[in-house]
Amino acid sequence: MQNSQKLISIVLPVFNEEAGIENTIKVLEKFIKYQADQYELIFVDDGSKDKSVAIIKQSQNKYQNIKIIEFSRNFGHQLAITAGIRYANGDAVIVMDADLQDPPSVIPNMLQKWRAGYDVVYGKRLIREGETLFKKLTAKIFYRVMQRISSIEIPLDTGDFRLMDRKVINALSKLKEPEPFVRGLVSWVGFKQTCVQYERQERLAGETKYPLSKMIRLASDGITSFSDVPLKLINYIGTVSILIGLIYGFIMLFHQFTTLIFATSALFILSGTIMLGMGIIGNYLFRTFDASKRRPQYVVANSYGFQSNCKNIKNIKTK
Repeated sequence: MQNSQKLISIVLPVFNEEAGIENTIKVLEKFIKYQADQYELIFVDDGSKDKSVAIIKQSQNKYQNIKIIEFSRNFGHQLAITAGIRYANGDAVIVMDADLQDPPSVIPNMLQKWRAGYDVVYGKRLIREGETLFKKLTAKIFYRVMQRISSIEIPLDTGDFRLMDRKVINALSKLKEPEPFVRGLVSWVGFKQTCVQYERQERLAGETKYPLSKMIRLASDGITSFSDVPLKLINYIGTVSILIGLIYGFIMLFHQFTTLIFATSALFILSGTIMLGMGIIGNYLFRTFDASKRRPQYVVANSYGFQSNCKNIKNIKTK
C-alpha cells in the first residue's frame, strides 16, 4: 500500500435485504474501483431470515474486500453498527445503510473533509425521498426535541450515515451500553466534527426495516440515554396535578356541590399522570437494570473474510 493510500472501512448493517443486497454490492464495488484508497466492505447480518447472507457469500468469492459478520439472532440495527465498527480495520470507518438510500457519491466529500482535519463527517439530509409525510414529520420533530432536551448537541436531520476517524472508533469501542444510540454516542465522544449535505435516495428494493415501533424504541433509547428532562417533567406534572386538586377542593368547599363528571375527569387525569410518571421512571430503571446484568451486547455466530492478524479481532469475539 502506498503511503498516500488509506484503508477505508464501510460498515453496512443488513436485515432481510435479499431483494436489493446484490445490487448494493455491485454499486459499491463499481464506486470503489475508481477510488485511490483501499476499501473493505463489512456486512453485519442482524439475524436475517432470508437469503441475504448467502448472496453476500457468493459475492465474496468475486470480491476479496467483502467481509461478513453474522449475528446469532436479531440484536438490532444499532448493535449491528457497533459490531461492525469494532471489527473494522480502516484508518476511517464509514457507516451506511445497505439499501443505498445513503448514496456512495457522498463518500468523496466526506473523505475530503476528513483529510482536511475533521474526525467525524456526518451526512445531513436535505431531502428524504420515498418516505411518508408522517415519517418525515415525526423525524423532524424528534431531532428538534432531542436537541432541546439532550445534555449534548446532536446534529439535526442526521442519521447514522457518517465517516469516523480511527481515534473516534477506538473511543466508541470502549463503550458498552446495552442499547446504544450510536449517533448520540458519536456526539458524546467529541472530537472535531462537521457535516456534508446530501439528498437521501428512495429505497430501490425491499421494505423499510424501521417501522413505527422501532422508531419509537430508537427515540426512547436516545432520550433516556442523553437527557434527564423526562424525569424533571414528572415533577412539573405532579405539581400541576396538586394545584388542580387544591383548586377543585376550594371550589367544592365554597360552592357545596359535587359534579360527577368533573370528579371522574379529575380522577382519570390523576391516574394517567401517575401511570405516565411510573412509565418514564421505569424506562430509566430498566436501562440501569439491563446494564447491571453485564450480558454481551451481541453474539457473533460466524465471521468471514477476517484475517487472524487483524488488529481488532482478538478482543472482539468475547465482547
